[in-house]
Amino acid sequence: MELAKITARGQTTIPKSIRTAAKLDAGDVIAFELRGDHMVVRKVIPVNDDYLEGLSEVLGEWISPEDEAAWRDL
Repeated sequence: MELAKITARGQTTIPKSIRTAAKLDAGDVIAFELRGDHMVVRKVIPVNDDYLEGLSEVLGEWISPEDEAAWRDL
């Protein structure tokens, strides 16, 4: 277990041993989640942008005004 203080501005430093074990680097994004009286901190794994770009190209054919009008009433 490692301890760290929270500053008056709500900031803290993740101890080096924890950063190393969690493979956290400068610029990484972390998420906070409350579970009862526990706080879970987890590294956010970025999604593959190439996949999303390819997916949006494929789904782009479904965003015409005619399609929007047809799906609106469903």
